[in-house]
Amino acid sequence: MTFTSQDIVPISEARARLTELSDEVVAGSEKLLTKNGAAYVAIVDAKKLDYYHALESEYAHMMLLNDAETGLREIISGQRLSNEALMNALS
Repeated sequence: MTFTSQDIVPISEARARLTELSDEVVAGSEKLLTKNGAAYVAIVDAKKLDYYHALESEYAHMMLLNDAETGLREIISGQRLSNEALMNALS
């Protein structure tokens, strides 16, 4: 999502307009609050935040599955030892 100039708000101004900004966020916009002219925090709808967290979790699971698949392929191709073979080699 791109921010318009109306979506970028100094944090000092946001204090006075919090209810108004919150209503705009619930209506679909996101607000980027700045501190000393630099991006500081964002205000997003709680439902969207839940969605972002679900995406982050899904991405982490996909990366774990990808790593497991890579490991299995390496074992099958002989590039890596299986756990059993490793334990036998260490015995």
